[in-house]
Amino acid sequence: MLRVVRGPSAEETERDLCPILEVKSLREWLRKPASFFADHLARYSKSRRQAPIYWPLSTTSGGYTIWLYVHRLTDQTLFLAVNDFVEPKLRQTAESLRHLRMKETRSRADEKQLEELHDLETELTAFRDELLRVAAFWKPNLNDGVQITAAPLWKLFRLPKWQKTLKDTWMALERGDYDWSHLAYTIRPEQVREKCKTDKSLAIAHGLEELYVEPPPSKKGKKRATADQNQDFDFE
Repeated sequence: MLRVVRGPSAEETERDLCPILEVKSLREWLRKPASFFADHLARYSKSRRQAPIYWPLSTTSGGYTIWLYVHRLTDQTLFLAVNDFVEPKLRQTAESLRHLRMKETRSRADEKQLEELHDLETELTAFRDELLRVAAFWKPNLNDGVQITAAPLWKLFRLPKWQKTLKDTWMALERGDYDWSHLAYTIRPEQVREKCKTDKSLAIAHGLEELYVEPPPSKKGKKRATADQNQDFDFE
């Protein structure tokens, strides 16, 4: 990205920035959850609202990360991430493993690389599977807010503070605390539709006004009205 922005001066720019950021490379700064993303999250948080626009989704160790830009999200984003990035990386890793395993004799460095590649392959497989699991139901809608939109992906964020926030949000979604959201209707359609029968504002929020049933008039109110009508008035 820096090469795209800075062109021929990209390397010089990186050399100037790294001492300021106290890192060896910008790649290292971007990869560590406590570096760029922690700062980004703080800058895009105000009071109780947290709304980072760049999302790093990573394998368990953080050895492989893809970045999502919140304003370009669609219901196809995760499928594209798997097809265009994760699967090619998996194939590359599998091929490297195959070549190492075919060696008749392996050095200590080879054995270490073999172990690292095996771990990476395992993590990438789990990463792909989780992305596809979420992709099957995820229909991002920023009207829900960033926190709710990101909640299904909580397992893939490595910054502990943000991961806990999203996990708590996901659990609240499953409990029904955010049934007004588009995501709630995606993951719990039957329960939300049932609530719409008695909650007019919820029915309106989901465009399901036809499900709402007006409650019958209060019997107590009827009796009082009848009693008022039957009163005798003395005009003398």
